Amino acid sequence: MNAPTTPLTDELKAALQWWQMAGVEHDFSDDATDWLAGEDAVTAQSAGDAAENAPATRRNQGQVGSASPQKSEVARIALMGELPPDTLEVFCKWWLEAPGLDAIGPRGRIAPRGVAKPDLMVLVLDPEEQDRDHLLSGPRGKLLANMLAAMGISSERTYFASALPRHTPVADTASLAASGLDDVTLHHIGLVSPQKLVVFGSDILPLLKQDVSNPETSLREINQNSAEVPLLVSEGLDSLLAMPRLKARFWRRWIEWSVDLK
Repeated sequence: MNAPTTPLTDELKAALQWWQMAGVEHDFSDDATDWLAGEDAVTAQSAGDAAENAPATRRNQGQVGSASPQKSEVARIALMGELPPDTLEVFCKWWLEAPGLDAIGPRGRIAPRGVAKPDLMVLVLDPEEQDRDHLLSGPRGKLLANMLAAMGISSERTYFASALPRHTPVADTASLAASGLDDVTLHHIGLVSPQKLVVFGSDILPLLKQDVSNPETSLREINQNSAEVPLLVSEGLDSLLAMPRLKARFWRRWIEWSVDLK
């Protein structure tokens, strides 16, 4: 006697056959799961799951070194020492020469540029790959120069800075912040004392001691020397270059932000 079938049963069989014909046998998440395993393999997988869910004390009995390694905490260092730079001139010299600022050393670092108390401070994550003696000398810098011109802001009244001293692809800003670089970033902003601050790249937020889970639009100001500096966080300049729709988004947010400041 044949087992009764339903439309849902037929659909499931058809879907399974489609995956078999396509040569897809595994669903990848954190671990691979064999969808088309035989009964023995399914039983073994279930047993493994049960063992994984068992209390840790029972699961690890008699097993030496079975505990999974945990990510070690980053040691926090007072990168600026007991006497942090007290002027921008001293800070820039320290930025270029301090041996412990990064793992590579002083060679190849790019200095910030601009004057104290500017109309606007622009903060990017790192220098461009093309930068040698001048911060933002490549495509990102050209885009920024065009944006400043459209905003009606003079480059002479803008301070240009990076949160990292050299071009650093895929930087782990959370770990860098935990190591003490967040204090350096905030001290730098404090020395600049800008009227407004625009941050290009939400990955900079840990270095500002800001919660990265916050929506960008909720970050409106940053406290520096008991003064609230208006803050606008945008996508990175490289993202704005790659996706024109993000430029339109930035302009909408810039206009709204500028109106709110009046």
